Amino acid sequence: MATEVPDESIAEEHRPLSAEARPAEAAGAAPGSSSPRFLRGPLIHLPGIVLSGAALAVAAYLHHVVPAVGEVTFCVVMGALFANLNLIPKVCTPGLKFAGKRLLRAAVALLGLAVSGGAVVALGLPTIAMVIVTLVVTFLVTSAVGRLWGLSSPRRLLLATGFAICGASAIAAMQSTADADEEDVAVTVALVTMCGTAAMLGLPLLQGPLGLSAHQMGVWVGASIHDVGQVVGAASAAGAGALTVAVVVKLTRVLMLAPMVAAAGVRRRRALRQSSASLSHPPMVPLFVVAFVGCVILRTMGILPQGALDVAGRVQSAAIGMALFGMGSSVHFPTLLRRGRAEAGLAVLATVFIMAFSYAGMLLVTN
Repeated sequence: MATEVPDESIAEEHRPLSAEARPAEAAGAAPGSSSPRFLRGPLIHLPGIVLSGAALAVAAYLHHVVPAVGEVTFCVVMGALFANLNLIPKVCTPGLKFAGKRLLRAAVALLGLAVSGGAVVALGLPTIAMVIVTLVVTFLVTSAVGRLWGLSSPRRLLLATGFAICGASAIAAMQSTADADEEDVAVTVALVTMCGTAAMLGLPLLQGPLGLSAHQMGVWVGASIHDVGQVVGAASAAGAGALTVAVVVKLTRVLMLAPMVAAAGVRRRRALRQSSASLSHPPMVPLFVVAFVGCVILRTMGILPQGALDVAGRVQSAAIGMALFGMGSSVHFPTLLRRGRAEAGLAVLATVFIMAFSYAGMLLVTN
């Protein structure tokens, strides 16, 4: 009778590990983790936070050298390049995920301190109505075309929100309501940032040929460009008057963030209630969006000193820059090129649509 030879792989599996066979633990790493043992609890986020902070500093320098490109754009692009070139150590992953989620939500909440209800009311009812109609129509058209082109529900909802309201901040606010994953958010943030940057560079070139006044230019820029920083960059070329109007118009769009998220939340809860696919329902309005509304109220009441508002603005800018570096690190170029063509096409379409629609609306309310 032949003697059975034990499977060497099974024997190896049950053999006790020697000290030499446990290099990670011998180096002080926690079991099952590539992080050193001392990086436990909240400290596990430290390497990624430090890396995103360093990237923000580099982005600030690059923005100083090339003022036409905003810090957030540099942050997203650097995050994607670092990740795709395998330049990000694994120990930084938890911190980058933390930045891409928690810091971005904190930035959304603090954005409310930039919105003054009094400044919005001063625009006048016709301009406010034009901004709201442009936002809603852009949202609906982008969603409808995305559905027609076969985009997933999370991606078309994130794209519609980002292009209609306020770029990356709006995408972050809608993430949980849209049931979107990190890749969905990273792809849509990258697209809205790059299209917004193109609009920031292109719109100022049209003021002269179209014969627009500074006020008209401010209304058009504020109603059409996606991110607040991009609005500032585009309107600055038309002078201080255009910049003031553009920022207030843009912040009127930002003010619509909470009701749009709430409406999407109600619709999703209703759909889940009619389906047995899930027993848990997302909140109609995430807590950080509630915090955003609270910050708007604080700013409108005028109880915060200007120094505190200035500090909050700098913190908000830093948080969103670090967050977008973390989000950029989730972008996988081969996947984006292979499966993101429809998203890129929809992003360009949404940008052109909101620019054309808001231009017609601007002429209607300013003539």
